[in-house]
Amino acid sequence: MSSRSKALFYYVSTRLLLAPLMLFTITTFVFLLMRATPGDPVDVALGPRAPEAAREAMRERLGLNAPLWVQYLAYMGRLLQLDLGTALDNTPVTQIIAQHFPATVELAVCSMIVSVTVGLAVGSLAASRPNTPLDVGGRLFGIITYAVPMYWFGMLLQLLLAVKLRWFPLGSRYPLSAQPPEGPTGLYLVDSLLQVNLGQFGTTLYYLALPSITLGVLLSGIFERIIRVNLKQTLRSDYVEAARARGIPEIRVVLVHALKNALIPVVTILGLTFASLLGGAVLTEVTFGWPGLAGRLYAAITERDYAVVQGVLVFFAVIVAIASIVIDILNAWIDPRIRY
Repeated sequence: MSSRSKALFYYVSTRLLLAPLMLFTITTFVFLLMRATPGDPVDVALGPRAPEAAREAMRERLGLNAPLWVQYLAYMGRLLQLDLGTALDNTPVTQIIAQHFPATVELAVCSMIVSVTVGLAVGSLAASRPNTPLDVGGRLFGIITYAVPMYWFGMLLQLLLAVKLRWFPLGSRYPLSAQPPEGPTGLYLVDSLLQVNLGQFGTTLYYLALPSITLGVLLSGIFERIIRVNLKQTLRSDYVEAARARGIPEIRVVLVHALKNALIPVVTILGLTFASLLGGAVLTEVTFGWPGLAGRLYAAITERDYAVVQGVLVFFAVIVAIASIVIDILNAWIDPRIRY
């Protein structure tokens, strides 16, 4: 094993050992935060006029009558057994995740495709024409997409493209009057392809388009800035100047010689952005009535459903931890200059 491989092995091993500590910190913080904020899940579930006997029975069932440290130890004990608990309506949190997570994955993948495509196109065009209106436009695009609120942009597109022009549906994942695709994955695009049902596939894409465009365009500014800055630096390198001196067309210089190396930092941002997308699309899912896990998390927060909030956040934390380790390994494999 080479010295570089040993260093990478020790680095990954350290990250794997630190991952449980990170998850422990997150779960403890979420547990304490949910109980420190105002509100009582019993009041939300039963209402303020419920009989005191019913309220006490529900508190006993949820374990809320016990001291805080007893509740914490009981929660951590269940978590070590991979038991994420049950919601206020007695639905297991694992079942809620299995039901809603495919919709979030589908939205995240389509949004990521939009964001990378738009960011790559705008960033490459701006970097290849430095100090021109295209360059200034690329900078403004990155600033605006970073600053615009997600919910405002989503409602603006809904008003323009769904209400005024009627190009897209206002919200939801599939028409309420139609039977959605059924299959083993829960991903409508994949399941419709497995059944070779192009009608359901097209309908799924049609309902995915507007929320994916909303989320993807606003995230594309991140990729646009990284690609524009790195591509500008790459275009000034010696091997690019040598390619130009050999008479290679400028578009080939940009796409073949420069863009490949400029994309190396994008791998890190791509993986971490996708991981955060899985848990950070709350506003988009709420705005468009998308039945994903992020929207379900929002509902659980408003309902003070401790088990669902804690379980979903732990699930998202595991995804982010795994994604960060995988990205580090991919970076070391793609770029031999990286040392750990």
